[in-house]
Order: sequence, then C-alpha cells, then structure tokens
Amino acid sequence: MSLQVRRVVTGHDERGHARVTFDETMSNVHKPRPGASWNVVWTTDTIPADNSGEADAGARQVGTTLPGGTVFRVIEFLPGVAPRVHRTDSIDYAVVMSGEIDMQLDDTEVHLKAGDVLVQRGTVHNWVNRGDKLCIMAFVLIDARPVTAGGETLRAEG
Repeated sequence: MSLQVRRVVTGHDERGHARVTFDETMSNVHKPRPGASWNVVWTTDTIPADNSGEADAGARQVGTTLPGGTVFRVIEFLPGVAPRVHRTDSIDYAVVMSGEIDMQLDDTEVHLKAGDVLVQRGTVHNWVNRGDKLCIMAFVLIDARPVTAGGETLRAEG
C-alpha cells in the first residue's frame, strides 16, 4: 500500500511561542483488513481537548473510536477492499480526498467522489471500492452516545 501522509502539528515552546512540533511523513501505517490501511494523525482523550504538552497523540493506541475523545485518521481503500460492516458510537466527519467509493447502508448505497463530504451519524455501513484506483479519505471521529431509534439503543458493532 502506498499511504503516505505528511503530518504537521503545532505546539508551544517553553516561552509560550508557537512552533512546529511535528513535521513528518507518517510511519504508523495500520492494516486492519485486506485492501485498507490507515494512519492515526492525532487523537484527544477529552472534550474539550487539552492542547498542552509535547506528547505525540498520534501514537496513542486506539480502536475505531476513543471514548470521551476524538480520532483523526486518513484511510486508503484499494479496489476490492475486504468488507467490514460496522457501526461506531461516534459522529464521523469524512472527506473523500482522492478517488471514488461507495458507502453501503442497510437499504441504500451512496457513491462518493473526491471533494465529497459525509457526516456519518452512528449508522451501520460498509465501504466498497469497485473502481480501479485507490480511494483516500480523511475521517474525524468524535465520541457520541449510542443511537436510539424506535425505542431501541443501537450500539457499536463490527
């Protein structure tokens, strides 16, 4: 996989002056299933976030989401990516950076292309790349309460 993400993170020096803390091509590539890889760009474990300190919050070990916080990741989906039907306890903001992809929901499918944005609100979904080019998406996942619909609580799955 060719996922290469340049990450620039700002912070403060001991005098409180703004500076660049990290400027690098990320090496923390995760491969959760065949045809998909991702980088965790940054995480927070509280809302509101704490912008103090020097720790690399992109190095934190996280699952799909982070309870009480946020996860910012970039994902590459190769053509024919293995399916993963899932729901998260988060609100997800997604941007298709390049390529095209189909999002499958319970009873519908939506085609997304570069420049499209998506707000995923705790729905069961799957990503399908039927094209011949990779698709790169950026996601910000923010912890949320589980969805309640029809008097039933719909918890994270998959």
